[in-house]
Amino acid sequence: MIDVDDVSVELGGSTILSDVSLSVEAGQFLALVGPNGAGKTTLLRTINGLLSPTGGRVRIDGSEIDALSAKRTGRLVATVPQETTLSFDFPVEDVVTMGRTPHRSRFSTASTDDQTAVEVAMERTDTTRFAERLVGELSGGERQRVLLARALAQETPALLLDEPTASLDINHQVATLSLARELAEDGKAVVAAIHDLELAARFCDSVALLSEGSLLATGSPSEVLEAGRLERAFDVRTAVTTNPVTGTRAVTPLSDVPPGERRVHVLGHGERTARVVGRLADAGIEVTVGVLPAGDVATATARSIASEFVTAPPFEEISTERRRAVSELIERADATVLAGPLEGVNAAVAAESDVLVALEGTEPPAGTPTVETTGLLDALRELPTTQPTTRP
Repeated sequence: MIDVDDVSVELGGSTILSDVSLSVEAGQFLALVGPNGAGKTTLLRTINGLLSPTGGRVRIDGSEIDALSAKRTGRLVATVPQETTLSFDFPVEDVVTMGRTPHRSRFSTASTDDQTAVEVAMERTDTTRFAERLVGELSGGERQRVLLARALAQETPALLLDEPTASLDINHQVATLSLARELAEDGKAVVAAIHDLELAARFCDSVALLSEGSLLATGSPSEVLEAGRLERAFDVRTAVTTNPVTGTRAVTPLSDVPPGERRVHVLGHGERTARVVGRLADAGIEVTVGVLPAGDVATATARSIASEFVTAPPFEEISTERRRAVSELIERADATVLAGPLEGVNAAVAAESDVLVALEGTEPPAGTPTVETTGLLDALRELPTTQPTTRP
């Protein structure tokens, strides 16, 4: 339905988009993500024909957008802009009715089809109760929903949304993206520039990651939202895990504290271990982890931000090779943190650590200092930095 082929855009002598290619099928919901200035809005404005590419081409339903009249374009693609300010203070229902303009002749009155489209659009966006109010009296979030209703009334096969949740509170963010998801399932091709990566992962079929005007990656959220790739795009360290409620990607920005000299190995599994790994990495501590059960929530965190980690199939005996790998990680660490109960091989390797710190609620070997999770960083900072030792 939407085909962007090798598109470049220059504005004011600067290259804003460079050789961008992507396609969106009918029934697909694509998120455009990337830092501010990456070119997301420019790409949307090029898709809907407001900007002409300096190279490449854009086709909607097989037709080149630059070759279409404004009315024909308006029947193919509708846009919800990020800016919600309107030039005139019309009643809300009149604003939504403007979406029917591409379907009417210049001086015709609204038909039954027009009225039905407007009513349905206002019902789906929860704006019917605003029908008689002036649009200038509404909040920014309410105006955003009115503009979405106007786009729905346009009844186009393609829908473009520029930061559709930017002015909305949490419940309407979810409602808006749920509606966009439903529209895609109804057969529309939906493209949205979305600031919140977790919302993009939760509601969209696919993600296109832009940075400095170039397309870094496109694919499913699980493929595109990868820690190293996000760090390159946003210039910030991230932890990419799985949201335990939605089962979709969860992205947590980490502090810009550079990795220091300290190296800590973490023993345990589950959510508590995942939180400990994240806390340590955020503080600039190099973290290693294991042995972790494959598929554990802590494994996802370790894969994202630990420098090294060891996993093993759950409920199976730990191989000699994996046991040796964990022993080497502990040997190279300044300290080992016991974040969960000592089970199986973890009980054996814990005894190999020269410095073992346990979190309260665990059952560490006798004589092991225990701290609350909130005091872990202070406890580790007080430890001397040790050099790796060679064990017999």
